[in-house]
Amino acid sequence: MSKKTRYSDKELQEFKTLIEEKIEKANADLELLKSTYMNNGNNGTEDTAPTFKAFEEGSETMSKEANTQLAIRQEKFIRDLKNALIRIENKTYGVCRVTGNLINKKRLFLVPHATLSIEAKNMQK
Repeated sequence: MSKKTRYSDKELQEFKTLIEEKIEKANADLELLKSTYMNNGNNGTEDTAPTFKAFEEGSETMSKEANTQLAIRQEKFIRDLKNALIRIENKTYGVCRVTGNLINKKRLFLVPHATLSIEAKNMQK
């Protein structure tokens, strides 16, 4: 029996559906993050003591920075998922870029944008 070198078209279609669903959810999450850190809404601090207002503004700044970082990570995640769709179209999806072996199907369902097998990840350590 020869060793399998790529996933079947049917399997690739399963992964494509999974990835498209993840992209849709990730885009919704990204929009939520963006609306949070772009929100200039007034939180009603104009009539509070100056000390509390300063704390509120400091907290708001830290929150915007954290949300910006989360948005950047989310954009990278979406980009990685879209790259996985390209690999599906090229029929190279699920092939480890280091070992050339198929990445375990369970791993791909958990991390659909993975380009390394567990063996290759362990070699990096």
